[in-house]
Amino acid sequence: MSKVLLAALLFAGALVAQDPRQIIAEVQKRQHSDSQRYEGTLEVIGAGNKVATKSWTYVRIGSFGNSKARLQFSAPADVKGVGMLIVNHPDKASDQWMWRPNIGRDQRIALQDRSTRFFGTDFSFEDLEERDVDQYDFKLLADEGAQWKIESKPRKKSQYTYSYFWVKKDNYTFQKIEAYDAKGLVRTIDYKDYAQVKNIWTARTTEVFDMRRNSRTILKYDKLEYNLPLKDEEFTLQALRRGL
Repeated sequence: MSKVLLAALLFAGALVAQDPRQIIAEVQKRQHSDSQRYEGTLEVIGAGNKVATKSWTYVRIGSFGNSKARLQFSAPADVKGVGMLIVNHPDKASDQWMWRPNIGRDQRIALQDRSTRFFGTDFSFEDLEERDVDQYDFKLLADEGAQWKIESKPRKKSQYTYSYFWVKKDNYTFQKIEAYDAKGLVRTIDYKDYAQVKNIWTARTTEVFDMRRNSRTILKYDKLEYNLPLKDEEFTLQALRRGL
Protein backbone atom coordinates (compact mmCIF):
# COMPACT_ATOMS: atom_id res chain seq x y z
CA MET A 1 0.00 0.00 0.00
CA SER A 2 1.37 3.40 -0.97
CA LYS A 3 2.05 6.04 1.66
CA VAL A 4 -0.41 8.36 -0.09
CA LEU A 5 -3.21 5.78 0.05
CA LEU A 6 -2.43 4.92 3.66
CA ALA A 7 -2.53 8.60 4.61
CA ALA A 8 -5.86 9.01 2.82
CA LEU A 9 -7.34 6.03 4.67
CA LEU A 10 -6.10 7.31 8.02
CA PHE A 11 -7.56 10.74 7.25
CA ALA A 12 -10.91 9.22 6.33
CA GLY A 13 -10.91 7.21 9.56
CA ALA A 14 -10.20 10.34 11.54
CA LEU A 15 -13.15 12.10 9.91
CA VAL A 16 -15.47 9.24 10.85
CA ALA A 17 -14.17 9.32 14.42
CA GLN A 18 -14.94 13.05 14.57
CA ASP A 19 -18.50 12.68 13.26
CA PRO A 20 -20.71 13.27 16.34
CA ARG A 21 -23.62 11.19 15.04
CA GLN A 22 -21.27 8.27 14.39
CA ILE A 23 -19.88 8.61 17.91
CA ILE A 24 -23.33 8.44 19.56
CA ALA A 25 -24.35 5.61 17.22
CA GLU A 26 -21.28 3.69 18.38
CA VAL A 27 -22.21 4.34 22.02
CA GLN A 28 -25.67 2.87 21.42
CA LYS A 29 -24.24 -0.06 19.43
CA ARG A 30 -21.88 -1.03 22.24
CA GLN A 31 -24.66 -0.78 24.83
CA HIS A 32 -27.04 -2.95 22.82
CA SER A 33 -28.75 -5.90 24.46
CA ASP A 34 -31.95 -7.74 23.58
CA SER A 35 -33.12 -7.49 27.18
CA GLN A 36 -32.04 -6.21 30.58
CA ARG A 37 -32.94 -6.57 34.24
CA TYR A 38 -31.62 -4.94 37.40
CA GLU A 39 -32.52 -4.06 40.96
CA GLY A 40 -31.94 -0.42 41.78
CA THR A 41 -31.59 1.60 44.96
CA LEU A 42 -32.35 5.33 44.80
CA GLU A 43 -31.17 7.85 47.34
CA VAL A 44 -32.92 11.21 46.99
CA ILE A 45 -30.93 13.90 48.80
CA GLY A 46 -32.88 17.11 49.24
CA ALA A 47 -32.59 20.33 51.22
CA GLY A 48 -30.67 19.98 54.47
CA ASN A 49 -29.15 16.72 53.14
CA LYS A 50 -32.32 14.85 54.06
CA VAL A 51 -32.15 11.41 52.44
CA ALA A 52 -35.11 9.36 51.20
CA THR A 53 -34.33 5.85 49.95
CA LYS A 54 -36.40 3.92 47.42
CA SER A 55 -35.89 0.56 45.71
CA TRP A 56 -37.17 -0.67 42.38
CA THR A 57 -36.80 -3.51 39.89
CA TYR A 58 -36.43 -2.67 36.20
CA VAL A 59 -36.82 -4.87 33.12
CA ARG A 60 -36.46 -3.94 29.47
CA ILE A 61 -36.77 -5.60 26.05
CA GLY A 62 -36.12 -4.49 22.45
CA SER A 63 -33.71 -2.38 20.44
CA PHE A 64 -32.60 1.08 21.52
CA GLY A 65 -35.36 3.64 20.94
CA ASN A 66 -37.87 0.95 19.98
CA SER A 67 -38.14 -0.85 23.29
CA LYS A 68 -40.45 -1.57 26.20
CA ALA A 69 -39.61 -1.18 29.87
CA ARG A 70 -41.26 -1.79 33.23
CA LEU A 71 -40.17 -0.69 36.63
CA GLN A 72 -41.80 -1.41 39.96
CA PHE A 73 -41.01 0.00 43.40
CA SER A 74 -40.38 -2.56 46.15
CA ALA A 75 -39.68 -0.17 49.08
CA PRO A 76 -40.53 1.78 51.17
CA ALA A 77 -44.02 0.65 52.05
CA ASP A 78 -45.76 3.84 50.85
CA VAL A 79 -44.59 3.29 47.25
CA LYS A 80 -44.40 -0.52 47.17
CA GLY A 81 -46.07 -1.83 44.02
CA VAL A 82 -46.16 1.52 42.23
CA GLY A 83 -44.97 0.87 38.69
CA MET A 84 -44.32 2.35 35.26
CA LEU A 85 -44.74 0.92 31.79
CA ILE A 86 -42.83 2.72 29.04
CA VAL A 87 -43.20 1.92 25.34
CA ASN A 88 -40.55 3.75 23.31
CA HIS A 89 -41.08 4.58 19.63
CA PRO A 90 -38.50 5.53 16.98
CA ASP A 91 -40.66 8.25 15.42
CA LYS A 92 -42.61 9.81 18.31
CA ALA A 93 -42.66 10.32 22.05
CA SER A 94 -42.96 7.26 24.24
CA ASP A 95 -46.22 6.00 25.72
CA GLN A 96 -46.10 5.94 29.51
CA TRP A 97 -48.46 4.61 32.17
CA MET A 98 -48.18 4.62 35.95
CA TRP A 99 -49.86 1.98 38.09
CA ARG A 100 -50.92 2.97 41.63
CA PRO A 101 -52.06 -0.06 43.63
CA ASN A 102 -53.46 2.08 46.47
CA ILE A 103 -56.17 3.41 44.15
CA GLY A 104 -56.31 0.31 41.94
CA ARG A 105 -55.91 2.02 38.58
CA ASP A 106 -53.34 3.01 36.01
CA GLN A 107 -52.79 6.54 34.73
CA ARG A 108 -51.48 7.56 31.34
CA ILE A 109 -48.75 10.21 31.62
CA ALA A 110 -49.65 13.11 29.32
CA LEU A 111 -46.99 14.69 27.12
CA GLN A 112 -47.32 18.03 28.90
CA ASP A 113 -46.49 16.31 32.22
CA ARG A 114 -43.27 14.61 31.08
CA SER A 115 -41.06 17.37 32.53
CA THR A 116 -42.36 16.80 36.08
CA ARG A 117 -40.44 14.79 38.68
CA PHE A 118 -40.91 11.06 38.65
CA PHE A 119 -42.27 10.02 42.05
CA GLY A 120 -40.14 12.27 44.23
CA THR A 121 -36.86 11.56 42.42
CA ASP A 122 -34.78 13.99 40.37
CA PHE A 123 -35.55 12.08 37.17
CA SER A 124 -38.33 13.53 35.07
CA PHE A 125 -40.76 11.23 33.27
CA GLU A 126 -39.03 12.15 30.01
CA ASP A 127 -35.68 11.06 31.44
CA LEU A 128 -37.05 7.50 31.59
CA GLU A 129 -37.45 7.41 27.80
CA GLU A 130 -35.00 5.94 25.32
CA ARG A 131 -34.35 7.93 22.19
CA ASP A 132 -32.49 6.60 19.19
CA VAL A 133 -29.62 8.51 17.59
CA ASP A 134 -31.87 9.50 14.67
CA GLN A 135 -34.07 11.56 16.98
CA TYR A 136 -31.38 14.21 17.51
CA ASP A 137 -29.13 16.58 15.62
CA PHE A 138 -25.54 16.53 16.83
CA LYS A 139 -22.58 18.89 16.79
CA LEU A 140 -19.04 18.13 17.94
CA LEU A 141 -18.06 20.97 20.29
CA ALA A 142 -14.65 19.85 21.52
CA ASP A 143 -12.06 17.10 21.47
CA GLU A 144 -10.89 17.07 25.08
CA GLY A 145 -8.20 14.42 24.74
CA ALA A 146 -9.71 11.43 26.52
CA GLN A 147 -13.28 12.36 25.64
CA TRP A 148 -15.50 14.21 23.18
CA LYS A 149 -18.00 16.94 24.08
CA ILE A 150 -21.06 16.77 21.83
CA GLU A 151 -24.13 18.98 21.59
CA SER A 152 -27.49 17.32 20.89
CA LYS A 153 -30.77 18.96 19.93
CA PRO A 154 -33.98 16.89 19.94
CA ARG A 155 -35.97 16.60 16.73
CA LYS A 156 -39.21 15.84 18.54
CA LYS A 157 -40.97 17.51 21.44
CA SER A 158 -38.84 17.67 24.57
CA GLN A 159 -38.53 19.67 27.78
CA TYR A 160 -34.88 20.21 26.82
CA THR A 161 -33.74 22.69 24.19
CA TYR A 162 -30.33 21.06 23.93
CA SER A 163 -27.93 18.86 25.90
CA TYR A 164 -24.18 18.35 26.15
CA PHE A 165 -22.81 14.80 26.13
CA TRP A 166 -19.32 13.81 27.23
CA VAL A 167 -18.25 10.51 25.65
CA LYS A 168 -15.12 8.64 26.68
CA LYS A 169 -12.99 7.70 23.69
CA ASP A 170 -11.50 4.39 24.77
CA ASN A 171 -14.78 2.55 25.36
CA TYR A 172 -17.50 4.88 23.97
CA THR A 173 -19.35 5.37 27.25
CA PHE A 174 -21.26 8.39 28.48
CA GLN A 175 -19.47 10.16 31.31
CA LYS A 176 -21.78 13.12 31.84
CA ILE A 177 -24.84 14.87 30.41
CA GLU A 178 -25.91 18.47 30.95
CA ALA A 179 -29.51 19.18 29.92
CA TYR A 180 -30.73 22.74 29.20
CA ASP A 181 -34.03 24.43 28.51
CA ALA A 182 -34.68 28.00 27.35
CA LYS A 183 -33.91 29.33 30.86
CA GLY A 184 -30.60 27.51 31.32
CA LEU A 185 -29.20 24.35 32.91
CA VAL A 186 -31.95 22.06 34.22
CA ARG A 187 -30.11 18.95 35.42
CA THR A 188 -26.83 17.10 35.17
CA ILE A 189 -26.37 13.33 34.95
CA ASP A 190 -23.08 11.67 35.89
CA TYR A 191 -22.31 8.03 35.06
CA LYS A 192 -19.88 6.33 37.43
CA ASP A 193 -18.39 3.02 38.55
CA TYR A 194 -18.20 1.45 35.09
CA ALA A 195 -17.73 -2.31 34.88
CA GLN A 196 -18.13 -4.86 32.11
CA VAL A 197 -21.25 -7.00 32.36
CA LYS A 198 -21.38 -9.62 29.60
CA ASN A 199 -18.88 -7.48 27.63
CA ILE A 200 -21.05 -4.37 27.92
CA TRP A 201 -19.50 -1.41 29.72
CA THR A 202 -22.14 -0.51 32.30
CA ALA A 203 -22.32 2.36 34.79
CA ARG A 204 -23.19 0.88 38.19
CA THR A 205 -24.04 4.32 39.59
CA THR A 206 -25.98 7.19 38.01
CA GLU A 207 -26.19 10.54 39.80
CA VAL A 208 -28.77 13.13 38.76
CA PHE A 209 -28.63 16.70 40.07
CA ASP A 210 -31.64 19.01 39.73
CA MET A 211 -30.13 22.49 39.50
CA ARG A 212 -33.33 24.34 40.35
CA ARG A 213 -34.42 22.27 43.31
CA ASN A 214 -30.87 21.83 44.60
CA SER A 215 -31.65 18.14 44.95
CA ARG A 216 -29.90 15.02 43.72
CA THR A 217 -30.74 11.37 43.21
CA ILE A 218 -28.16 8.59 43.27
CA LEU A 219 -29.23 5.40 41.49
CA LYS A 220 -27.15 2.28 42.18
CA TYR A 221 -27.60 -0.87 40.11
CA ASP A 222 -27.49 -4.37 41.60
CA LYS A 223 -28.00 -7.86 40.17
CA LEU A 224 -27.78 -6.46 36.65
CA GLU A 225 -28.26 -8.97 33.83
CA TYR A 226 -28.43 -8.74 30.04
CA ASN A 227 -30.04 -10.87 27.33
CA LEU A 228 -32.54 -12.69 29.50
CA PRO A 229 -35.40 -14.73 27.95
CA LEU A 230 -38.10 -12.07 28.42
CA LYS A 231 -41.36 -11.99 26.45
CA ASP A 232 -43.49 -9.16 25.04
CA GLU A 233 -46.46 -10.16 27.22
CA GLU A 234 -44.41 -9.15 30.26
CA PHE A 235 -44.64 -5.55 29.05
CA THR A 236 -48.36 -4.84 29.14
CA LEU A 237 -50.71 -2.98 31.48
CA GLN A 238 -51.98 -6.33 32.73
CA ALA A 239 -48.42 -7.37 33.64
CA LEU A 240 -47.81 -3.97 35.27
CA ARG A 241 -50.83 -4.48 37.53
CA ARG A 242 -49.60 -7.95 38.55
CA GLY A 243 -46.20 -6.56 39.54
CA LEU A 244 -42.69 -7.92 39.17
